[in-house]
Amino acid sequence: MRWRWYHPTGAWVAQLARNLLMDLEERAGCFRFLVRDRDGKFTAASDAVFAGNGTAVIPTPPQSPRSNAFAERWIRTARAECTDRLLITGERHFTPSAP
Repeated sequence: MRWRWYHPTGAWVAQLARNLLMDLEERAGCFRFLVRDRDGKFTAASDAVFAGNGTAVIPTPPQSPRSNAFAERWIRTARAECTDRLLITGERHFTPSAP
């Protein structure tokens, strides 16, 4: 059986966007911008899903591979500085604490 995410289509990405917004529930309104690259799998349908939520979709500039590199470097730095130093010792770390 071939897995679907090896060759994602525009419809698959749009459904993934809908699933993401459903999982985020009320937190989905916190996002103001979505910066994405110009890959063909990001169709107008997936952009419309985020636009319907009030999120502005901003594609990266055409033929500018360095702009994506800056974003990826920032994410890598944030991941290394924040999440690589977490020590998870049990399920209690994943559940929210009661006020």
